[in-house]
Amino acid sequence: MKATLPAVALCLLFAVPAFAKEVAGVNYPDTAKVGDKELKLNGVGLRKKVVFKVYTVGLYLETPSKDAAQIIAADETKRVRMYMLRDLDKKTITEAISDGFKKNAGAKLPALQPKLDSFNASIPDLKKGDELILTYVPGKGTEVKSTKGGEDISVEGKDFADALFSVWLGKDPVDGGLKDGMLGKD
Repeated sequence: MKATLPAVALCLLFAVPAFAKEVAGVNYPDTAKVGDKELKLNGVGLRKKVVFKVYTVGLYLETPSKDAAQIIAADETKRVRMYMLRDLDKKTITEAISDGFKKNAGAKLPALQPKLDSFNASIPDLKKGDELILTYVPGKGTEVKSTKGGEDISVEGKDFADALFSVWLGKDPVDGGLKDGMLGKD
């Protein structure tokens, strides 16, 4: 009987899911399943605006990398998982993402604007604890899902995904420290 108790305790210890990273109290598992693909956590970051903690982000990739340009260019499944640390209304979220999108899309913006408008229309108001999950799947597009509800949509085109992921990983990211965290450079 004495040998059984430690064995049970050991089993319980290993039954608890392991988390690869924690940032601002939010745990990010080391993998995420998308269809038949298992993505690996590349890095995590914290978005701050002035002194406020706004959201955390986990970047999941098929092929982890510290090279932002390579990540954006890769035609592989990738995911950004955003966890809200404060309440954010739709207008605040879409303006911030649109601003970063426009800075990084450059001359491609006019062609991408209808896709950006469709993306923005799907974003709901988010409360502290809600998540926004953006997943690019080659040949399908960028899936937009929220744990809050709202409209789950898919925006076609790798060109849109490249500009969207550039919001965080591009030459003009919304937050340089956040970019470094997502690249696993923290």
